[in-house]
Amino acid sequence: MNQHYIDEKTGISYTLQGDYYLPNITLPVEENKPIGILGQRHLRYIRQHRKVFYTNLLTSGKLNSYLADVDEQAEDMFFRLVEQMVKREGITEKLKAEQPMEWVGKMNALREAAAEIVNAEVIFA
Repeated sequence: MNQHYIDEKTGISYTLQGDYYLPNITLPVEENKPIGILGQRHLRYIRQHRKVFYTNLLTSGKLNSYLADVDEQAEDMFFRLVEQMVKREGITEKLKAEQPMEWVGKMNALREAAAEIVNAEVIFA
């Protein structure tokens, strides 16, 4: 019994599975780039809220590189925002040395504000 079939028009090969011929389909090979926490957070968002976009990225073999780019952009934006806010608020190394608890409180507030901006503009956009 013939367990393999190739459609002459499309060139797609099929394998008999039970009573049905199923296409032999594989996803494109994709470079595996590391994805940080922000990229993982964006992945969860697009998987839940932008399903067609997620599926298109996945089936085209571009998901990993897209997430790595989003992760890098979000991280760069976060550090740039924190740096700008530190300058704007006048938070200095002198403050850190003289009043470390106040410095920690201000830095935590700035980091939270920067994280909210990154989430709104990159992660959940």
